[in-house]
Amino acid sequence: MKTRKEREKLGKYISYLLRHAPEKAGLDMDEHGYVKVDQLLKKLDISDEDLDWIVENNNKKRYSYNEDMTLIRANQGHSINVDVELEKIDPPHVLYHGTTIKNWESIKKNGLLKMNRQHVHLSGDKETARNVAKRHCSNPSEELILIINAKLMDFEGYKFYISKNGVYLTDHVPYKYIV
Repeated sequence: MKTRKEREKLGKYISYLLRHAPEKAGLDMDEHGYVKVDQLLKKLDISDEDLDWIVENNNKKRYSYNEDMTLIRANQGHSINVDVELEKIDPPHVLYHGTTIKNWESIKKNGLLKMNRQHVHLSGDKETARNVAKRHCSNPSEELILIINAKLMDFEGYKFYISKNGVYLTDHVPYKYIV
């Protein structure tokens, strides 16, 4: 078994593989983003106990197993084209997005774009958005928490989804919906 630090580092690598580059480890991914657990264990030379720990203890709950635990996938954040079988939801009145001040001019011009991911990621609370913003800058004065009028977006035809780990997803947030 690996140490906690080794498992955390491995968890980040698994997230990278499952969201962006399964071919880097020679993983066969299906159209829903799943890879065989046995294949992942073998290719990365890790134990099932280590993988279970990584899935269970990941602070962002990034992974999920299928029902019989023979397949694993990332819950969201893919830059590769997969269908993680999201269901449309009715969003809360407001959602939040953490970013930095340096992105503000672009956001005013283009809104929030999914960039190299399949969706724009939003949170249901300010603290989660603040944690996201912190990852993108070293100075707290550069953090920017945006409030999104999700209910109006929904009313005007934008679709919202929620991942298994509670991240709200949509295709685009035009500037006019940022409060």
